[in-house]
Amino acid sequence: EVQLVESGGGLVQAGGSLRLSCAASGFTFDDYDIGWFRQAPGKERDGVSCISNSDGSTYYADSVKGRFTISSDNAKNMVYLQMNSLKPEDTAVYYCAARWPQFTPLTIATMRDGMDYWGEGTLVTVSS
Repeated sequence: EVQLVESGGGLVQAGGSLRLSCAASGFTFDDYDIGWFRQAPGKERDGVSCISNSDGSTYYADSVKGRFTISSDNAKNMVYLQMNSLKPEDTAVYYCAARWPQFTPLTIATMRDGMDYWGEGTLVTVSS
């Protein structure tokens, strides 16, 4: 059974840090494009960061550049999102997702399209 499970969310004060984890089962992250998304209350689900399977390049939304870092551990079949200097506007449900590589380039703008697998999300709340 294919499954993605996020963990590591919680309540943190502005300026603090959290590390989100995503565990995969039923498939191998190393074979896929990987993305982290978030959905704030009343807003659409947006791409936050992604890793291209082709060369391991990483990409970030402008709103999180310099604060968030995406990474993966192939031996553990895990992906991570290290979040530092958190702001109240980072409050959202965070989702990990995976996409079998396609000819269409993986970018922040297009990463929402064609994702094959999604987790159910983990809530991050940043207090001011």
